[in-house]
Amino acid sequence: TLSLNLAGMCGISVPCGFDGDGLPIGLQLIGPTMGEATILRAAHAYEQSVAWRERRPELA
Repeated sequence: TLSLNLAGMCGISVPCGFDGDGLPIGLQLIGPTMGEATILRAAHAYEQSVAWRERRPELA
């Protein structure tokens, strides 16, 4: 999200599942300048809508 911040935009990374090896993968949401509230609401709504959100990757 650093490059977005330098451009004056906002962004957030949220977990969006696991790959075939069980490793976590992420999703980046990007919004306009001063759009933090919107992307935070979107990220929260997404995380609340997925059933796997309580799953944790196994540690080696």
